[in-house]
Amino acid sequence: MNIDIIFKIAAIGILVTVLNQVLIRSGREEQAMMVTLAGIVVVLMMVINMINNLFNTVKTIFQLY
Repeated sequence: MNIDIIFKIAAIGILVTVLNQVLIRSGREEQAMMVTLAGIVVVLMMVINMINNLFNTVKTIFQLY
């Protein structure tokens, strides 16, 4: 199992949290929300890519073309 993805997602979460707090404390709530949404989108894209790779592997293993 590749645990690199866990560390990448954790790093994104930490970065988004820090940026979110800095923006909120400087009165930029709207930008803070955008940073949070961008972080979610990045993580979802990573997960979707992994799921796609899994499906392609399953198709190859079972010769489903």
